[in-house]
This record gives sequence, structure tokens and C-alpha cells, in this order.
Amino acid sequence: MTKPDYLFEVSWEVCNKVGGIHTVIASKALTLQKTLKDNYILIGPGIWQDIEGNAEFEEDNNLLLQWKQKARSEGLDFKIGRWKIPGKPIAILVNFSSFFEKKDKIFAEFWEKFRLDSISGGWDYIEPVIFGYASGKVIESYYRFFISSKDTILSQFHEWMTGSGILYLKERVPQIATAFTTHATVLGRAIAGNNLPLYSELNKLDANTLAKQFNIQAKQSLEKIAANEADVFTTVSELTNNECKQFLEKPVDVITPNGFEKNLLPDDKTWLTQRIIGRKKLKTITQAIINQPIPEDALFINISGRYEFKNKGIDLFIEALNRIEATTRTIVAFILVPAGHAGPRLEILERIHYENFDNPITSCYLTHYLFNKDTDPIIQRLFQSGLNNGTNQNIKVIFSPVYLNGEDGIINISYYNLLPAFDLTIYPSYYEPWGYTPLESIAFKIPTITTSLAGFSHWVKSLRDIENNS
Repeated sequence: MTKPDYLFEVSWEVCNKVGGIHTVIASKALTLQKTLKDNYILIGPGIWQDIEGNAEFEEDNNLLLQWKQKARSEGLDFKIGRWKIPGKPIAILVNFSSFFEKKDKIFAEFWEKFRLDSISGGWDYIEPVIFGYASGKVIESYYRFFISSKDTILSQFHEWMTGSGILYLKERVPQIATAFTTHATVLGRAIAGNNLPLYSELNKLDANTLAKQFNIQAKQSLEKIAANEADVFTTVSELTNNECKQFLEKPVDVITPNGFEKNLLPDDKTWLTQRIIGRKKLKTITQAIINQPIPEDALFINISGRYEFKNKGIDLFIEALNRIEATTRTIVAFILVPAGHAGPRLEILERIHYENFDNPITSCYLTHYLFNKDTDPIIQRLFQSGLNNGTNQNIKVIFSPVYLNGEDGIINISYYNLLPAFDLTIYPSYYEPWGYTPLESIAFKIPTITTSLAGFSHWVKSLRDIENNS
């Protein structure tokens, strides 16, 4: 296989963790950077008003300085630096706000040339489309400044949110090869999230009707056009490929299962140290929240991922906890799902340092102050289920609504460093085109439970089938 001389990778999750795509890119960056050196360049959104507040990005004002000055004269605004992950690849964070005033003209051109239907698109459509457009202009500028006709350049765009960049390059710089990778489909996520049958009825579903029903015509239109206009169309599993055939009228060219960089894994000694430190932390936090002692042999389990209550199986996780029959062993279930919050709960910080089990606390689950607590689906379901962390219950539930980056104010351990502390992970997803969380769990030697509706489980099954037939 011929490798490109230059590779651009564009995603809303470059230096900006939202979900699994952040892991997809970050976990392969080390290998790609070793292969392509600084010809591997990542592009993400410059949505941080104070760039110093982005803990993942380290700006380098001298990097690609002459080109940056040239690009600035062309009306482009961005920061260049390094993504602080293994490999430290070049990252460009694009400030695309100046293009909003031109959005009507941009959308009109996309309609005339590609029939992209943006009429019904709200802000959650407009913002990423303008980002993708600006990213395309940045790549074009770099190409014209640095690259000769003998060089090959590939730009990979992740998800519909960057698809406009493909359309821009197709029109302005068609000699730049484009790849479009979808990690889920817009319609698939919407159907599953609305508790409707997806896989059993897939061949009967009409994309246009459903897109209108869910008011996602603009997103669906961009995803479909990007898939058909890109030089290469890929996805992460056969499950999602089936959705692409039905909803986008385009099967993928290549299925690219997600992987995990083995160099990110701790050695045995480090793993054991992380487990000891992590379990002590989990126990301390649990005791501080419920004001009750937790035995040393407690079973620590977790569910983690994006806050999609139905799609990620959070509803089933809570229901399963409620169905567990009387057990003499204490089970502490951590729900590690980021949500809007206002920082660490001060009373928890106090109780961490001053334990007092004389006054047990019930119906308390949170490590951080949660926005809209009274209407939060997880909190509501816990109340409804009767899982109240009472002294007479051996099932305890802790909800931490933060990204575990090691600086959240309560746990203060990154997700990968905390994972070895658990005894079991559970990811009962209904909609999971791949499923990085069970893969990560296994990679860190923690048993996991997932579902047959996850792309990862299908991949594991295919390996077993190959082994049985060999």
C-alpha cells in the first residue's frame, strides 16, 4: 500500500474530547507520527477563548511561521502547536468565527454545486459546517505554500461535522485526495436514541422520511453527500456499513476497525501500582459521598462514555443493578459519564479529609455539582429504581459527570490510570458502531461485558470464527 507524503486529519475532537473519536485519533497518532513525522497534521476547532485553558494543546509560535504569516494575510486565523498526546503531532486549531458572516454565501455555493440542503440546519449544524469549510481552506493554503506536484496528500475527515471540508477541497483543490470516515450515522443515532427499532427494521426504513421526522435533514444531507463525494469512504464496522447502504445509498470502500496503541498500556508493575492507588481513591470518594464505610473486598464496577441514556445502555445498567438479588458483598457502581457541571462538591472535599460515619447519607450520588439535577435522566432513574445508597443496601452508586483528565478536583486521576482499579466494566449499548470502552477495558486487563449490538463484539466474534475454521 502506498503511503501519502502528507496526511491531514480533521475532526471536531482534535484537542477537544467529546466522545470516542478523540480516542480513535489520539491512540493512533504515535504510529502515524513515527511514519510521517511532521507531515502528519491534525486540525481541530479553536473553540477555546483562552487557548491556555486547553490542557491538551501546547502552542508553538515558531512552528511553520512563514506559512502561518502567509495564511493570516489570506484571512485565515488559527493556532499551531502540538497535541499533548504520545507522539506529540502537529495540531492546528482553527478559529472559524470570521466565516459566520459569510455563511449564507457558503451554503448557497454548496447548494448550487452539490445540492447540500442546509435550509433546516440549526446552530448545531451551522457551527461544524463552517469549521469544516475553514479547515478545507487551511489545507488548501498549506498545499499551495509547501507541496509540489510530485507530492501526494491525503485529507481524512471524521464524521458529518467535517464533511463540508471534503466539498470545499473537491471544488477548489481536487488533486488533494479525500477520505470520509463515519463512526456512526446521523439517522442511526437518532433512531436508536428515540427508542425505535433500528436493526430489525433497517431494510424498511426510509431515510428522507425519518430525517424530516427528527428534523435532521441538513445533517443527513451533508453526511450523504460527503460519503458519495469523497475519494474513499470508510467506517468502523459492518454494522455501520449496513446503515450506510440504507441511509446514504453508498456502501463503504473499506471497513477500518479501530485499534489501540499498545505503547499506551502500562507494564505489570505500573498497572499494579495504578490499581492500588485507584482502589484507594474509589473507596475514599464513595465513603465521602455516602458517609458510610466501604469494605476492602468491595467489587468496583463502572459504565462510561458519552451521555446517551438509551444508546449507551445507561438505562439497562441501572436496571441491572436494581435486579441484583441480595448479595453479601458490597458492589460500588461508578457511572463515569460527562455532563454539565459546576465543579467539585465542596462538602465531598471536606468529608474526604474528615471522615465521620456517624451520620450516613442516602440518595446522594454526585462527585460534582450537576446542572439541571432535578431533571437529569440518570438521577431520576436512580430515584425511581430505589437505589438510594441506604445503609441496608449493598449496592452503592456514584455518578461522576466529568471527563477524567486528572484535574477534575475530586478523583484527579486520568481515565486510563483509573481503569485498572475496577474489577469489571459493563457497556450494555443499544447503539454502538464500534465500542472503544470495552476494547480499552480488555487492553487494561479488566473483564468487560458488552452487547451483540456493538461493532467491537462483532469483530471479536469474527476472530473466533476464523480461529474455529482454521
